[in-house]
Amino acid sequence: MNCSEKIPLIVVCGATASGKTELGVRLAEIFNGEVVSADSMQIYREMAVATARPTVAEMHGIPHHMIDFLPPDVSYSVADYVKEARAVIQDIHCRKKTPLLVGGTGLYIQSLLENISFGAENGDEQIRKELYDRLQQEGAEVLLHELAEFDETSAQRIGMSNHRRLIRAIEIYRTTGKTMTEMIADSRNEPSPYRDVRIGLTCQDRQKLYDRINLRVDNMINRGLLAEAKAYLSKNYSATSAKAIGYKELEPYFKGEISLEEATENLKRATRRYAKRQLTWFRRDKNIHWICTDIMEKEKVIEKAVEIVRKSDIL
Repeated sequence: MNCSEKIPLIVVCGATASGKTELGVRLAEIFNGEVVSADSMQIYREMAVATARPTVAEMHGIPHHMIDFLPPDVSYSVADYVKEARAVIQDIHCRKKTPLLVGGTGLYIQSLLENISFGAENGDEQIRKELYDRLQQEGAEVLLHELAEFDETSAQRIGMSNHRRLIRAIEIYRTTGKTMTEMIADSRNEPSPYRDVRIGLTCQDRQKLYDRINLRVDNMINRGLLAEAKAYLSKNYSATSAKAIGYKELEPYFKGEISLEEATENLKRATRRYAKRQLTWFRRDKNIHWICTDIMEKEKVIEKAVEIVRKSDIL
């Protein structure tokens, strides 16, 4: 096998609680593969319950990469992920194994598959601090309006909720004179190093996915989410990990402001909204082969996924 050739890559994506982990493992067993996680929160240590990181039992002996390797106080960019995941995939391929990219962080998956770059990540600390100070004082809407004046495309894509990416887009323009949109377009001139097949998991009945999410949250509480969240919040982390769903929703309960029942419902609602955003993101990708996991038995889902991979002729 030539390690410089285009690498075959099986991608399993979709919303949280859709069954990606289990399908990824089963496909890895069938196609002699190893899993590369595409989850922006599972990269962190000390956050196993909140991020639904696969347990040893769930992995079935399949090696899983890009999980549980960073302390929660370390920031981690998309560019960091692409660089390290690319090296891991190359290594798996050179060991005559099949890499499987499995996860729900759409920006990670898109950036890796389409060879997208967001420019050098070192940037300008002084500009970044100034923008974060303005974010606190003036709010995200003011910064979003500023970004829209020179990069309307990025402003529409990023929105007001992704503060880190919003600030990064303005910082890029100030330090390089090029917009984030221009940098993405330039990076796409380089062809993808992969020949991939993309499988997306969803539910024909959206309520069934939401029911799975609600059950997952209940299970997380039973598995120790409260203790994990309390330990996390006590350390006042401010890095990328602070965006994890599960901790901020429980904080009012720890402060005695709301009941555990209310906090749990808030967590379920936040997770359902996140799943909706994930599906909206992935639906834009016309290369994804969708499987509705609520209208067929689990083994049929696996059979369908295997059929999709074999028909793709990437292996």
